[in-house]
Amino acid sequence: MNTIVIFFSRADENYFGGSMKYVEVGNTEIAVGHITELTGFDSFKLEMVQPYSADYMTCIDEAKAHLRENARPELKDMPDVSGYDNIILAYPNYWGTAPMAVFTFLESADLSGKTIYPLCTNEGSGLGKRFGYKEVHKCR
Repeated sequence: MNTIVIFFSRADENYFGGSMKYVEVGNTEIAVGHITELTGFDSFKLEMVQPYSADYMTCIDEAKAHLRENARPELKDMPDVSGYDNIILAYPNYWGTAPMAVFTFLESADLSGKTIYPLCTNEGSGLGKRFGYKEVHKCR
């Protein structure tokens, strides 16, 4: 069975154990790198046309506004999932759910017959309510 890892990750200024730190690669992308190195799976990074600010606090405000508005930010490109049976969907925890760009993908892609394995990363805000099978299924 063919598997692809589709992920959303944010670099720039991030929160790590009580302090801010600039990173060139986000935590989720680092995890995906390990997965693809070990498995040989293909990967695709979801990137927004209008990315969040590099400044952490501004990014928080922008992402929170997207959540409140139930926004579907436009993506630069969509992955072609037609040749894959399985999708590992990796994303950071944003207020107990996935970043809204992940929902843009879920609602835009033809996921018929695909098995989705969610992988949520977080720095310390807990896993919250994160979406599960019912929420992913509703996106089809």
